[in-house]
Amino acid sequence: MERLDKLLSSRLNITRKQAKELIKNEKVSVNGKTVKSADFKCGDDDEVVADSKRINTSRFVYIMMNKPKGVICASDGKGDKTVIDLLPEDMKRKGLFPAGRLDKDTTGFVLITDDGEFAHNILSPKKHIEKAYTALLDKPVNENVIKDFEAGMSLGEEKLLPARLKTLNENNTEVEIIISQGIYHQIKRMFLKHGITVLELKRTSLGSLTLDKNLKEGESRYLTEEESAKIHS
Repeated sequence: MERLDKLLSSRLNITRKQAKELIKNEKVSVNGKTVKSADFKCGDDDEVVADSKRINTSRFVYIMMNKPKGVICASDGKGDKTVIDLLPEDMKRKGLFPAGRLDKDTTGFVLITDDGEFAHNILSPKKHIEKAYTALLDKPVNENVIKDFEAGMSLGEEKLLPARLKTLNENNTEVEIIISQGIYHQIKRMFLKHGITVLELKRTSLGSLTLDKNLKEGESRYLTEEESAKIHS
């Protein structure tokens, strides 16, 4: 259970003083009844409406976004547009951050949450949670490239975990890559080792959860509880 003013402050990304003003002005209801006390306790199952808008009362949220190009995977872009900026206003709340990063020019599945422990679990190298990508290349791959991915290639002094590489078109320039790491520019560097440049890169899945095909670039939606659990399966 959580104090109403604290809940409103967190979920609406406003100050506690502003939350108390909403309550004082009788603009907040819980389960259909107007509440006038800032210290009223409510929980995840309560229906809270503030200023005629229903509030997501869940302690943590898990959001799937289809990231477009040109957007930073960060909470603060230092002047650049971020994935947090793209969220609809009713999804924004304090503490949201992208769990893992995509390059500015990489598109696809980004998971946004305010649950630090959950994010740590899916990002931990020890968990080996697989991430799938599709890529468009400037040159075709051959069996040597595929075998190098599968063997766990070396990048300088760094030895990578085995990855899977599958061709998707006849001339072998469209591919699917599945990795269980997330080091800096990993996929681009893996191809560059073989003299191949990645022209387009899109993340399509995280764990067993696939990007919703109904989400257009820049759109987002909440994960269901089943989908959140599926990431670890």
